Amino acid sequence: MWADDVERGPGGELTVSGVSVGALKEQFGTPLFVMSEGDFRHRARAFKDAFDEAFADLCGGVDVYYAGKSFLCTDVARWVESEGLRLDTCSGGELAVAVRAGLAGDLLGLHGNNKSDAEINRALDMGLGRIVVDSLHELHRVAALAAARNTRANVMLRLTPGVHAHTHEFIATAHEDQKFGLSLVSEDPDAPGLSAAEAAAKLAVEAASINFLGFHAHIGSQIFEPDGFEIAARKLLAFTDQIQKTYGITLPELDLGGGYGIAYTAADTPRPAAEIAQAMAAVVRETCEELGMACPRISIEPGRAIVGPSTFTLYETGTLKTVQVEVDGQGGVTAPRRYVSVDGGMSDNPRPVLYDADYSAVVAGRASQAVPALSRVVGKHCESGDIVVRDVYLPNDVAAGDLLAVPGTGAYCWALASNYNYVPRPPVVAVKDGAARLMVRGETEDDLLARDLGA
Repeated sequence: MWADDVERGPGGELTVSGVSVGALKEQFGTPLFVMSEGDFRHRARAFKDAFDEAFADLCGGVDVYYAGKSFLCTDVARWVESEGLRLDTCSGGELAVAVRAGLAGDLLGLHGNNKSDAEINRALDMGLGRIVVDSLHELHRVAALAAARNTRANVMLRLTPGVHAHTHEFIATAHEDQKFGLSLVSEDPDAPGLSAAEAAAKLAVEAASINFLGFHAHIGSQIFEPDGFEIAARKLLAFTDQIQKTYGITLPELDLGGGYGIAYTAADTPRPAAEIAQAMAAVVRETCEELGMACPRISIEPGRAIVGPSTFTLYETGTLKTVQVEVDGQGGVTAPRRYVSVDGGMSDNPRPVLYDADYSAVVAGRASQAVPALSRVVGKHCESGDIVVRDVYLPNDVAAGDLLAVPGTGAYCWALASNYNYVPRPPVVAVKDGAARLMVRGETEDDLLARDLGA
C-alpha cells in the first residue's frame, strides 16, 4: 500500500525518504499529497523493463504509455520521459502539460470519446504519435481535419472486445453498454454487413489522410488477474489478422491498455508487473503462432499501478465522536464505532463516494499502544457520504491534532479533486533523498475568488 521508502522513525512517526510527516505538516500544512519521487520512478521503470524483457523475442520490446489521467503535472511528465516511457493524454489540458514539460509529440497519445476539433488540431500540430479514435464519426472528423492540413494523422482504433474485467472477475461476453470504443459485433447502420469496428477499419485503410497504426482496447480498472487481458489479446490479434488479410496490409501496432490493480487495503493482492508481462507475452506468442502472423509492436498504458502506491494523503484530525452500530447477523447486538473527522475529504478524494472505493489509514505522527477501535474516517464536507475510509481499526487514543495518513492516493484523487464547499485543493509535494519540494501548490481562497466576477 505504501511507497518503498515509507518507514516508521524511532518514535513511531511516519517518514518518507527520511522526511517526517511532522516536518511536512509544518512546512506545507494539511491536507497534503505526499509523493515519493523514487518510488514513482522505480515503478515506472519496472513496467518498462518487465514488458521489454517479456516481449523481447516477439517485437523487440514494448511501448509503455503512462496514463496521465491518473495524475499529471509537469514534473511527472518529465519523470515519465526520463524513465523511458511515453505519455497518454485525454484532453487539450493534458497535452498542454506535456508541452510545458517539453515532451516531443511522437511520445504522446491522445484518448477521449468526444475530442473537440481544437484538441484534434492541436494533436496534428504537435505531430502526435497516435490519436486513439473512439467512433466512426470521430474518424471522419480526424480524416477531414488532417486532409485540410495536407497531412496524415497517426490513428489507432479503440475497440470493445467483449471483455470487461474487475478486480476479481471478468465477463467474456459482449460488453456493449458503454460510451467507449467500436463494437466488434454491432452492425454499423451506415455500412450494412459490417460491424462498427470493421466499418472504421475500412475507412482508416482507405482514407489518404490517415496513417492506420492498429487497434486499442481497455477492458477495465483495478484488475489483479491476467485472464481478462489474455482473452482481450486473443480477440484483438484475431481481428488484426482478419483486417490485414482483408485489405492486404500490415498493422504495425497493438495497444492492450491498462487497468493493473494496486493494494488499497491489506486484502488486495496485486500481481507484480513481471508476472503480468510474462503471462501476456505467452498468450500473444501463442496466438500469433496459431494465426501465422507477425507480432505487432505491443503497447500498454499503466497509470494507477505506477503513481497510486507512490503517494499518501496526510490529514490532521479534528472532531471525534462515538456511536453505536448494529453488528451484522447478531440480532440487535450493537458495538461502538468511532467517527474521526479530518481536514479534507471528498474534495481531495471523491473515489469512496463515487465508486465505494476502500482505503486504509494509520496514525502517522506517533506510535500508540492503545487498544484498536473500529473507526470511520470522514471529511469536513456537508455530505453524509463524505467518507474517506469506511472501516478501519485505529488506536482508541486518537485525538484532535493527530496526523493520519491514507496510502494509495496517488491515482485519481488529486486528478478528481474539486472545490466543493469552496474548499481549496491541496498541494502536492515530491520527496526524494531526504528533501521535500512543492510540485503543485495548494489553492488559496484568493484563487477560488479570482474567477468570481461579482462586485
